[in-house]
Amino acid sequence: MVHLKSAREIDRLRASADLVVRTLAEVARHVRPGISTLELDTIAEDYIRSHNAVPAFKGYQVGGLVFPNTLCMSVNDVVVHGIPKKAPLQDGDLLSADCGVVFDGYYGDSAYTFAVGEISEERAILCQVTYEALLCGIAEARMGNRIGDISYAVQSHCEEYGYGVVRDLVGHGIGRGLHEDPQVPNFGRRGTGRKLKPGTTICIEPMINRGTADVGTDADGWTVRTSDGHASAHYEHMVAVRRGGDAEVLTDFSIVEAELDPPPYQLNGVVNHG
Repeated sequence: MVHLKSAREIDRLRASADLVVRTLAEVARHVRPGISTLELDTIAEDYIRSHNAVPAFKGYQVGGLVFPNTLCMSVNDVVVHGIPKKAPLQDGDLLSADCGVVFDGYYGDSAYTFAVGEISEERAILCQVTYEALLCGIAEARMGNRIGDISYAVQSHCEEYGYGVVRDLVGHGIGRGLHEDPQVPNFGRRGTGRKLKPGTTICIEPMINRGTADVGTDADGWTVRTSDGHASAHYEHMVAVRRGGDAEVLTDFSIVEAELDPPPYQLNGVVNHG
């Protein structure tokens, strides 16, 4: 069942969303070759707790498995749910940092894919297209549209470039729970699925692979990788469906991108956010 949020609840979600992106911005300040994802995880946890919140992912349980860290840190061919490691990041890596918090009883959840040092053009384009797909999905998150309109917008944009759109993992509703109804797949048909009503709050999160859409899970039960070893990109925004207008994006990536060095750059005349 989808719980439609009141204006007061959306205010609280907005505050949680703000803390999530500010945590990602703190991580962005430290992303560089040589630092480990475990070090970045510690930075994020300290930041969250210093702002009177708790990490949403640490201790999260699925089927008896317990996630051990604050951030999901997914490098290169890891799509999502990567466990932070001691191994240092290398120049040219892609790093998807997925962050969740619980603040004042409401969840925040967002992800951003960072370039570590100088990445290849093919990886930069993957990030660009995935980011654009997120914006395409958000543009369809309007009152009266359906979940399938969001899904189709993401899928069609990415498949134009021959990329694999992951089907095993989806976006989701968010509120007092981290994963609420409705599910928000990144593939689908226009005009299908649940109708979007004012007060619907969802996380739209394209998970896009440079090669096959097929994925597998490591023995740790968490780490999801591309089946062919090609890189993956992942961006996630929290949005609220509003009456009679465009969706409100609750997570502000400009806060994260202000910390990038270099900042998002021009690639063939198109802004690259990767």
